Amino acid sequence: MAFSSVQFLFVFLPLSLAVYWLCPKWLRNAVLAAFSLLFFAWAGLKGAAILVLLAGINWLGGLSLGRLAHKRPLLILLILLDLAVLGGFKYAGFAAETVNALVPGLLPVLSPALPLGLSFYVFTAIGYCADVAAGKVESEKNPIRFAVFLAFFGHGPSGPIVRYGQQAPQLDPGSEKRRVSADRFCYGIKRLVLGLAKKAIIADQLALIYAKVASVPAATLPAPILVLGYTAYMMQLYFDFSGYSDMAIGIGEFFGITLPENFEYPYLACSVGEYWRRWHISLSSWFRDCVYIPLGGSRCRLRRTCLNLLIVFALTGLWHGAAWQYVVFGLLHGIILCMERLGLRRALEQLPRLFRHLYTVVLLWLTLVIFGAPGLSEGLAVLKGIFTWQSGAKGYTLAAFADTKLLLILAASFLLCGPVQALCPKLKAALYAKKAPSPAGMAGLLVLLFLGLMRVTAGTYSAFIYFQF
Repeated sequence: MAFSSVQFLFVFLPLSLAVYWLCPKWLRNAVLAAFSLLFFAWAGLKGAAILVLLAGINWLGGLSLGRLAHKRPLLILLILLDLAVLGGFKYAGFAAETVNALVPGLLPVLSPALPLGLSFYVFTAIGYCADVAAGKVESEKNPIRFAVFLAFFGHGPSGPIVRYGQQAPQLDPGSEKRRVSADRFCYGIKRLVLGLAKKAIIADQLALIYAKVASVPAATLPAPILVLGYTAYMMQLYFDFSGYSDMAIGIGEFFGITLPENFEYPYLACSVGEYWRRWHISLSSWFRDCVYIPLGGSRCRLRRTCLNLLIVFALTGLWHGAAWQYVVFGLLHGIILCMERLGLRRALEQLPRLFRHLYTVVLLWLTLVIFGAPGLSEGLAVLKGIFTWQSGAKGYTLAAFADTKLLLILAASFLLCGPVQALCPKLKAALYAKKAPSPAGMAGLLVLLFLGLMRVTAGTYSAFIYFQF
């Protein structure tokens, strides 16, 4: 049940809000936990059972960590348990295929369905246990509060990855931090509508271009079509993920829970290092705190710092998916960051901002070809086709992959991913102002809501017709 689905927008969200606000304060966390469990159960009962199991293990583990003098053995055990569940569902098949490529038929290839949000709440649980063990936070005594922290449906499926230290002050329904004013509720509506517009009006439409391009072998497509398809993918990726994060933040505000910002216009970055400080911020900060710093971070010799970066970004790539293309994507970014640390960043700082920005965008686009292609070999074929500027097979024209409307949406995405907001600071301030919008802003939101809902309902109607006939 995606946030942009009819079931969520017209049934689940209104029903959960109605029940939550009609209940007394002392019961609201239980209501929120129950609806969150229902949300995950909607995607599969097995996945919901795994969530409950991991929540119980990490809650009890956190209580024990808070009492033990020697915490390290238990912390390691809890992390291994969490990672074993994640690895069993997400990486077992990939590992078996890799081994079988070297020794055919040695291991059975398992491909269990990945439970909804598993990568996110496993990392949330590991971060919680690590923070308790380090003495940064006290363990949560109340299992319902812990369930709201770990599995609130606002952030559970696709993040942001929350940290207990940020969330603890607002886990009590009666606290001042949890109070929802009219301005706060309106701010939630604004972020929800903006996120829906990003997802339904822009990302889902750009996905049509990419899907057509990716469905044809790269060797048969002209280079301009490959550039078009993977440029659309780059923009789709941002608007899809940042739109989902906006919707998550808006949903959190409805219930008095402030979620961290996850994107800060990453395509405006002037280095790859800056890009990762702006893109999926909660994941980058998690890897920094839970992997990079424990490895020694940048406090050690330069050679070891570069090794730490390569390890972190190989894991970052692997986190995104169980395939070699993601590992290669992560390693490429790790190598670029090492080069920036070894002197490239200082050289770039001597250049005008425009050239630094172009350097970042071009490198990012090239690596996203590897990330977004159907497989590593296909990604390499795409890059080969672009660098050799292949003519491809006859009959593949621009009109076959994108009409005028889609090209206009792609052009608009270039402006709306950050340049317009940078050129119009007042617009950016209005988008993030935590108060009721002005009449003009309200009119704009109503237009975006109408267009977004039109796209959502049109997609649902098309799916209904497909399954009927």
